[in-house]
Amino acid sequence: MTRYTAILRRKMPLDLKILIRGGGEMATGVAHRLARAHFKVCMTEIPQPLAVRREVSFSEAIYDGEKEVEGIIARCVDSLEKIFQEWERKAIPILVDPVASIKVALKPDVLIDATLAKRNLGTHLSDAPLVIGLGPGFQAGEDVHMVVETNRGHHLGRLILKGCAEADTRVPGVIGGYASERVLRAPGPGRTLHVRKIGDKVKAGETILYVDQTPVKAEIPGVLRGLIREGIQVPQGIKVGDIDPRGIPELCYTISEKARAIAGGVLEGILMVFNCA
Repeated sequence: MTRYTAILRRKMPLDLKILIRGGGEMATGVAHRLARAHFKVCMTEIPQPLAVRREVSFSEAIYDGEKEVEGIIARCVDSLEKIFQEWERKAIPILVDPVASIKVALKPDVLIDATLAKRNLGTHLSDAPLVIGLGPGFQAGEDVHMVVETNRGHHLGRLILKGCAEADTRVPGVIGGYASERVLRAPGPGRTLHVRKIGDKVKAGETILYVDQTPVKAEIPGVLRGLIREGIQVPQGIKVGDIDPRGIPELCYTISEKARAIAGGVLEGILMVFNCA
C-alpha cells in the first residue's frame, strides 16, 4: 500500500455501515466488492439458506460458522456487539435475521436488498439514508432510492434512478449456448442427497443428486458449478444445481462476471450519494 500513502493522507475514508439482505451468490459478490473497498459490511440471512453456488456464497457461514470467498471471510454472529467485533477483525458479520430487524440497532448508512426474490419482501425507503434494490420487484423513488439491473444482457449492472429493473423472464441466462438446460430443479418436495460434488465434471444423463428417492440428472455435459446443500428439505421446482458447459472447474470457486457487474452498480450508487463534491 506504500504507493497509495500520499492519496490516503489527502482524503479521509468513507466510514459507512452497509447492511445487505441476503447471503447468496449475488449478495456475496456485492459484499465482497464493498468489503475490499473498506466499507463496514453486515449481512442477514434466513435460518436455512438455499444457495446453489455455495463455494461463492457467504450464506454458508450460517451452517459452518464462517465462509471464505476470494480472501474475504464472513462469520456467523448473533448480536450487535459481535458485528462490531468482526468489523475490527476485518471480516463480514452475517446473522440469521430474515426481516433484517438488526437495522433498528445498527442504523446502517446503506441498506441493500439482495434477496433476489423478484418481489419486495419488506424493504422501505425509510430503512436507511440510501436503500438499493437488486433486480425486479423494486421501484426506484418509491420503495427504494435506486435499483440495479440483474438481467443478463446489455444493461446488466446498470444503476436505475427512476423506474424498475427488467421483468423476470424465468429463463436462466445463456452460458455456452445453454440456458434452462444447465439448471437442475427438484422434481418434487423432499430431502437432498448428493451423488456428485461441486467442481466435478459430469456427463449428460448422469445422476447428480437425489431428492428423496428421485434422481436428478444432468441434461448437458460440463462442470457442476453449483449444488444445494445436502440433507435439507426443498420444495418442488426449486433450483438445486447448476452445470457450467464451459467445463472449467476453477470457475466454481470465483465470483461470476454477473455478480461483479451487479456489485459495480451498487458501488456506483453508494459513491454517487456519499462521495459528493
